[in-house]
Amino acid sequence: MTPAPSISRRHFHRRLAGLPLALAAVPAAAANAAPHTEPDAAPRHKPGSVVTLLTALEPPTLVGLVNSAAGTFLVSPKAVEGLLSYDFELRPRPQLAVAWEVQPDGLQYTFRLRRGVKWHDGRPFTSADVAFSVLALKQSHPRGRATFASVSEVRTPDAHTAVLVLSKPAPFLLTALAAAESPIVPRHVYEGRELASHPANNAPIGTGPFVFKEWQRGSHIIYERNPDYWDAGKPYIDRLVVRFVPDPAAAAAALESGTVDLAGATPVPIPDLDRLKALPHLSLDTRGNEYFNNSTTRIEFNLDNPYFRHAKVRQAVAHAIDREVILKTVWYGYGLAAPGPISPVLRAFYEPAAGVPGFDRKRAEALLDEAGFARGADGVRFRVSHDVFDGGGNRVGQYIRQALARVGIDVTVRTQEFGAYIKRVYTDRDFDFNNQGMSQMFDPAVGIQRFYWSKNFRPGVPFSNGAHYDNPEVDRLLEAAAVENDVAKRRALYAEFQRVIARELPTIGLVAVAQVTVANRRIGGHTVGAEGLSGNFADLHLKG
Repeated sequence: MTPAPSISRRHFHRRLAGLPLALAAVPAAAANAAPHTEPDAAPRHKPGSVVTLLTALEPPTLVGLVNSAAGTFLVSPKAVEGLLSYDFELRPRPQLAVAWEVQPDGLQYTFRLRRGVKWHDGRPFTSADVAFSVLALKQSHPRGRATFASVSEVRTPDAHTAVLVLSKPAPFLLTALAAAESPIVPRHVYEGRELASHPANNAPIGTGPFVFKEWQRGSHIIYERNPDYWDAGKPYIDRLVVRFVPDPAAAAAALESGTVDLAGATPVPIPDLDRLKALPHLSLDTRGNEYFNNSTTRIEFNLDNPYFRHAKVRQAVAHAIDREVILKTVWYGYGLAAPGPISPVLRAFYEPAAGVPGFDRKRAEALLDEAGFARGADGVRFRVSHDVFDGGGNRVGQYIRQALARVGIDVTVRTQEFGAYIKRVYTDRDFDFNNQGMSQMFDPAVGIQRFYWSKNFRPGVPFSNGAHYDNPEVDRLLEAAAVENDVAKRRALYAEFQRVIARELPTIGLVAVAQVTVANRRIGGHTVGAEGLSGNFADLHLKG
């Protein structure tokens, strides 16, 4: 067994909420965003070729070993790879591992590693690097602490075999091994030093198709082609430039003018998408967000509130809201209604028959009367505050204010910057209800359990169980699903979880918003699987 590295913990806050979100299949306007496909010659390396990728979020670090910020998981895989990558259906594909086997009891995962792979400094890649990285992720990565919690040891019987031994099953593990989520780093570089402050985090040494060149803070990152990449002939471009452009209007201008080639995470104002889509040199794509950005917007109630602790009041709120109106007016049709705790994008787990209350204003009025909150002389039943941050959340908040006013609930929308919102909701718990984005990730055990598990009520920790929801039956269902190896049984557990949440409504799902990639049509190979622009870009090429 490879010993665990010496690692110190680092407090971490990740901004998940409020970002534009992901879809695998979308209707109406979003369906029109599918790229126009034309016959293309086989990709080939073009000397001197440069592609510029735009991102609104400058990463805090360039390697996702101890940090899972959105900017980091975009750039980290370009240099530092993972054991696996994933197709659009989240099925695993080889990367640093070429074959894998899981024992029937789910307690042992054996990976056969790719031979002939070298780190950017020329040293060979071996199973010792895999063992070191998995144990480092278990100790230091914000999600890796939970993902790899059951990994008791990593055996390395030879240089090209790594065996993960688990104390209990973790059926999501085989989906958690993408480069951006679980990067494999060189043991000889990292071993013996504190990981969070390691200089290699800002000057990565990896096995990937691109070698780090420079990082000009506030401006750009430059990667250059790895001439010794294990996949012969790739990458097809000589230089990748990542530019930081936080202003959406400036991003739209840069894409329109051609000064940047590619941008994801709906980089422009949503009203601009149809205009950009009409330009002959640009294409829009909603694929490639299934792995990380599979998210929904939702209402979260403070169940300690004297009004929202009543299930009938929460049900009334659900009946008073028309998700289709939110989808059309706030997100311009780019998305799907997502009423439950699991998004319809997670098709393997989504239960459409969960029975979430639909739009019915008369029923909302009746439920509020039954709950004992009659209208006063001024027509108001009670007054509450609704907390949001950033533009999308505020637009949804204004709709909620208007919708609830019609059933006698007076809502004051409080908009604040992100840090103040996090403190108010998760530290001070000074809120009545909010709306926010919820990243569901690639599996409910990783992306959803944290919001509903009573053991994850952790004041001060962002994006935990902010509702203070406590239901022993839901705890049982979530805990059982997290270790259930049988696919059908696991789906049934999550289906029952969704039915319970539909009745009790500690949260109300609203919309799964389509996250859009805008690309110059001269660029190919940017979206080849579920990781999308967070892939390694080995297939990125110039057409023609």
